[in-house]
Amino acid sequence: MIKPPSEIQITSRQIRQWERIPNTSIQSKPLMVYHQAFDASSDELSKHLEKIGEVSPSWTYSMYTQTHFHSTSHEVLGVVSGSAKLCFGGEGNPDRFEPEVSKGDLIIVPAGVGHRLLSETDKAQGPFQMVGAYPQGKSWDMCYGRSGEEDSCRNIESLDWFQSDPLYGKEGPAMQA
Repeated sequence: MIKPPSEIQITSRQIRQWERIPNTSIQSKPLMVYHQAFDASSDELSKHLEKIGEVSPSWTYSMYTQTHFHSTSHEVLGVVSGSAKLCFGGEGNPDRFEPEVSKGDLIIVPAGVGHRLLSETDKAQGPFQMVGAYPQGKSWDMCYGRSGEEDSCRNIESLDWFQSDPLYGKEGPAMQA
């Protein structure tokens, strides 16, 4: 179900602030994609994340098509079906990151990183769906990089990083970030 960290490829990106989207500029924690890290259904991945105990699964859905970010929580996204091209950092940002993700990929999105769905890429695999999870005790907000959200962005500086890797526990890759 969960592949060992030594058997997966990890993509890690720092994305500079762009317009009113802070991206990784405040905490300098990278966006991370664990490629093909698991083979599990939505229920199985949710149970595994609960067992590790760092995050609480909250929903199974696609990703919004409007760029947004969270100022109150980091986010963990586990792709449980389909594939899609995503945009991180803001679609007009010259430093944006646009990976294609597919079933089995886990994405760690630090608070402040703008993200949106660009397109589903292989509907033969089924609809693009992810398990969304947040650190224990945290709730997420929706920010869009609009004027007036500056106070919300100040929350990001005081957020703690994970105490253990959401997928692997104490020895996982997020602990070296």
